Amino acid sequence: MLTTFLAGALLLGRAASAQRPTSLTHTLLGDGILADAGFSRNVSSCPGYKLSGLHETKTGLTARLSLAGPACNAFGHDVADLTLEVTYDTQTRLHVNIYDSANSQFTIPSSVIQLDHGSGDPALKQKSDLVFNYESSPFAFWITRRSEPDAQPLFDTRASSLPPTPIPPVIPDDNSTALDGFPLVFEDQYLQLTSALPLGTNIYGLGEVVASSGFRRDVGTDGGPGTIQTMWARDIADPVDQNVYGSHPIYMEHRYNETTKRAQSHGVFHFSAAGSDTLLLTPPSSPVSLVQYRSIGGTFNFYFFSGPSPQKVIEQYGALVGLPTWQPYWGFGFHLCRWGYTSVNDTKAQVEAMRAAGIPLETMWNDIDLYHAYRDFTTDPTSFPANEVKAFIEELASNNQHYIPIVDAAVAHTVNATDVYDPYTRGVELDVWMKNPDGSEYIGQVWPGYTVFPDWFSEHATAYWTEALKNWTQLGVEFSGIWLDMNEVSSFCIGSCGSGADLSNTSVPFLLPGKPGNPVTEYPEGYNAAVWGPSGNMTINGTLTYNNNVTSTTLSKRGLGAGGQKGVDLNSPPYAIHNGDGYLATHTVATNATHAGGIVDLDVHNLWGMMEEKATHLALLTIHPGKRPFLISRSTFPSSGRWSGHWLGDNFSKWAYMHYNIQGVLQFQLFQIPMVGADTCGFNDNTDEELCNRWMQLSAFMPFYRNHNVLGAISQEPYRWESVANASRTAMEVRYSMLPYWYTLFANASTYGSPPVRALFYEFPDEPELFGVDSQYLIGRDILVTPVLTPNASTVDGIFPGRGRTIWRDWYTHSVVNATAGANTTLAAPLGHINVHIRDGSALLLHAQPGYTTTETRANPYSLLVSQAADGYAFGTAYVDDGESVPPTPHTTLTFKARKGTLAIAAVGNFKVAQKLETVTVLGVGSKKPSEVKVNGKKADNWEFDEGVERLIVKQLGIDLNKGSTLTWS
Repeated sequence: MLTTFLAGALLLGRAASAQRPTSLTHTLLGDGILADAGFSRNVSSCPGYKLSGLHETKTGLTARLSLAGPACNAFGHDVADLTLEVTYDTQTRLHVNIYDSANSQFTIPSSVIQLDHGSGDPALKQKSDLVFNYESSPFAFWITRRSEPDAQPLFDTRASSLPPTPIPPVIPDDNSTALDGFPLVFEDQYLQLTSALPLGTNIYGLGEVVASSGFRRDVGTDGGPGTIQTMWARDIADPVDQNVYGSHPIYMEHRYNETTKRAQSHGVFHFSAAGSDTLLLTPPSSPVSLVQYRSIGGTFNFYFFSGPSPQKVIEQYGALVGLPTWQPYWGFGFHLCRWGYTSVNDTKAQVEAMRAAGIPLETMWNDIDLYHAYRDFTTDPTSFPANEVKAFIEELASNNQHYIPIVDAAVAHTVNATDVYDPYTRGVELDVWMKNPDGSEYIGQVWPGYTVFPDWFSEHATAYWTEALKNWTQLGVEFSGIWLDMNEVSSFCIGSCGSGADLSNTSVPFLLPGKPGNPVTEYPEGYNAAVWGPSGNMTINGTLTYNNNVTSTTLSKRGLGAGGQKGVDLNSPPYAIHNGDGYLATHTVATNATHAGGIVDLDVHNLWGMMEEKATHLALLTIHPGKRPFLISRSTFPSSGRWSGHWLGDNFSKWAYMHYNIQGVLQFQLFQIPMVGADTCGFNDNTDEELCNRWMQLSAFMPFYRNHNVLGAISQEPYRWESVANASRTAMEVRYSMLPYWYTLFANASTYGSPPVRALFYEFPDEPELFGVDSQYLIGRDILVTPVLTPNASTVDGIFPGRGRTIWRDWYTHSVVNATAGANTTLAAPLGHINVHIRDGSALLLHAQPGYTTTETRANPYSLLVSQAADGYAFGTAYVDDGESVPPTPHTTLTFKARKGTLAIAAVGNFKVAQKLETVTVLGVGSKKPSEVKVNGKKADNWEFDEGVERLIVKQLGIDLNKGSTLTWS
């Protein structure tokens, strides 16, 4: 939450990142700042490396890389001796690791992230999909497909494959984009490696980011400047084209062959926690685009994935870093929150209002309003008395609803000797706090005032965290899940500002939103509050408020690293990465803050959030034995999906941000964190009726579905406007009916790494018109969502993949879409209606009667929707278990297969499916009414046929899904 309010004070800009710290900063950070060591800041004289001592291993090779000439010391001290290790991990994964032979650079310990080690099969050297090729002097390497040895390499660091240098700044207003040369550079505080890419290729991933180019990244062609993606976790309110909360140095390239008209995908993952820039550029007149890695620490530890489909790349990445955690069924319900529910009674009133409006509510949340003095693991004794909170949560549970509180990353420091706050003092006893270089406590500043920060590398950190959360539940906060915020990690001052300070000063250095002097005044594009007032209503006195249009108009409604090295600058590395806050210590802990074992935060900054997620996940397994933890967190890193879901941070109540919602969800499918969604209707600023109407419907078709907004903004619960309430009820009914489909997709994600939400080209990889589409998306392979993303619209344009070879049917009417092949089709989209279409060849198990909660919904019978292809084929599966137990647990997989005139249902597994299948709807049965319908060989009497949509509906079936069944029509 929150970071918008610091922008004016703390955004230093790009230029500041290269400046020396001020005297105040020097005082706060101590003497870890070095005088300028005279680095050249130019790589043109860097000699590269030469390979020697090659040794074939069982699964690859090793070799020595030696500096090929005098050290250039561009942004650090050149490392003379490197080791190259190449390992053919699996049929589809190749590992290339270049590291300093002395092992002084930081590498991520296996105790923090346990990667898959590969199969160890020696035959892979001759038969794997990918091949490692190299030149010895100067050393360079390139990766090819074994099946296409002469095609352009997937990754190619040879100077001969790159444009000649020097090249003036490719982005004219950023001198750092001058390309002085492309040698392999490996220094203690600067690493550089460059690969050629096909000109204007399709790159996805490299985040977290709100990218102006969309889900497909800008590589510097077609008028775009290119991309500089910085990996430095940052607490900031969703800026465009800057680093934000998480760091994910993986990209997928989707490469289209104009000759064969076929495309293949592959992936590249740089496994490093170091702060870095990844550049995607195309120099003027260059025959190639390029990707360049610039890192201020760590090593070059690369993994390459052969795909060749987008889904396979994502699955192969998941097999390496760990598959997503299993989600509880209730997590797919609707969640409601805001910063500004001022009491337990205010919170309870929202639950009552939602039920009165008939809008399903699964989980109620509280923000930091819950806390006493903004302190973690407390409740305010006046506004949230612990006994009343406990009673409220128990009432929720009695109604099959859930409760989630926030947990901020920083823990309050006691203000004096009489201050009693066990979470702090217990942490002191267990020695779990981050420290200054001199061993004293590192004291930052967050909501409660001066704070300390858990050191996840310390021996007792997880035990401490588990104890604190367990004590909170015993106080009365009997949570179902946890919301982790501010874990980049965020601090409102630079350095250990609490060291020697007056700890009784618990103020924060800015005005809270909505308070006197800082009103929330912004609204969505097209709404003028100065003319129409603060309501955000779509119409006032019958007049449309959009664009201040006063005419009468109406709308229809629907290694240890730097900590152990000498001569490195812990606070201002010579190469200034493009951190949006400039100086690396701005709005976070200082880079010389120290962890157990002497590790410095410069090397592990990007790991903090993921390590907190892991500790919290393990804590919840202890507190709720056998139950799946439900976590939503802001800062993430590779492998975070094993422990947590994610929300897209502090977005804005703008139409543009509703569109960004889609690219954000698509990014995190690639990052193997599929449980993801945005703050619906927007967090920062005021929303309005029309935007909230459209967004509540869009988010109903996203994995994580939560409405949340900022302190001081107008209320935006879905019951506040009747049109929004109607739109929400409609969309939620569809969402809850689809829950078996969503749940099966997430079971596949947790089992195979398959992405539940997909870009259109994932399923239709050979259609270039889809490569840049992120205004539509697919749920699994079978559901196409085409939302309205602009104001004052009653239609929407969308493309239907398949170029006329795929039949798409309307979810609501079951009519076949008369779509333009390979181009946009205009669809009716009155307010309150979101276009959803079903792909042919699909069979979807649904809940026949959506209830108010997921528990009530699951207790009702099933229905089956079959959308046949032209030849009568359809196929689908459904995974069923108890929805809450940690696997391995009893489960059953149902299979549905249709051919012309026949539907076969099979069950495999050991979980008893209690609910019966009551209704089967088959689309595409032909224009002629069947003469007879049979179920398991017996004539069925209760069925109907609609010739117009070629639909057969068979009712009151009562089919036991635990055994095989057949349905036939003739």
